Amino acid sequence: MTTRAESGDDQGEPGLDAIMSERRRLINLAYRLLGSLADAEDVVQETYTRWYAMSAQEQRAIASPGGWLVTVASRICLNLLGSARARRETYVGEWIPEPLPEPTDWTTGRSAAERSDPADRVTLDESVTMAFLVVLDAMTPAERVAFVLHDVFGYRFGEVAEIVGRTPAACRQLASSARRRLRTARTPAGPNAGQAGIVRRFRTAWEAKDIDALIGLLDPAAVATADGGGLAATHLHPIVGGERIAHAYAEIARLWDGRTAFRECTVNGLPGLVARQDGAVVTVFAFEIAGDRIRSIWAVRNPEKLRPWRIG
Repeated sequence: MTTRAESGDDQGEPGLDAIMSERRRLINLAYRLLGSLADAEDVVQETYTRWYAMSAQEQRAIASPGGWLVTVASRICLNLLGSARARRETYVGEWIPEPLPEPTDWTTGRSAAERSDPADRVTLDESVTMAFLVVLDAMTPAERVAFVLHDVFGYRFGEVAEIVGRTPAACRQLASSARRRLRTARTPAGPNAGQAGIVRRFRTAWEAKDIDALIGLLDPAAVATADGGGLAATHLHPIVGGERIAHAYAEIARLWDGRTAFRECTVNGLPGLVARQDGAVVTVFAFEIAGDRIRSIWAVRNPEKLRPWRIG
């Protein structure tokens, strides 16, 4: 399998630098497919383990090492997506994709010097916004893999077919079905500066417990979803309706009053909020904004999903 970013380093014996240079692309791919940075890192680790388990002769026989790595990582993700559906049945409350901060903020547990390595960053664009990832999560595993590989990473359907084990025509249909899902769910995005202003006004109204102001910022059909994973207190089911959300969040503000600090930040490439208690990040809020109203709020409180946001 070839790749869109093949750099010509597949001639002769692949060197360590050439193989490891694929890590950034593999992390980007696996995160979009799984919605979890931790799982994406595990997939990449397993992919490299399989590569280095081969003999040097076997490695030299692979015409495109980069393509081989992408194929293996994608197949591992496809298998994990299938098993994830079963695991979700026992997950406590709603499951939300793992939120990512700005590339300069997030870490995978390495030193400050290593964190600055561009290969250790997930590219933040439309395909990693929370709204996009939530729609991806509703797709079948085959739809998700076919769509991400073709529409996001630019692989041909013949190449995608090798990974998902279907015909190119079937993969084309899978990607088409995925696009229809996205078109149905997608809302026109305003300028980031405008969205940041709406998030700022929401924060101000929330801290002031101003229910009327909150209602004015929320779409009447807005939905607020929280993910505590059974490890942090939160509402287990989505709150539907701007007025209901405003009252619920005003109550949260009363409970958190005096011990919570909010900071405006970038969450998966768009304006969001972080809540800290005793200096530690306890919740990350992502928003979907349509026009001048907030249509969706995703509050991630599961501490296992907040690892990239930890201090220091």
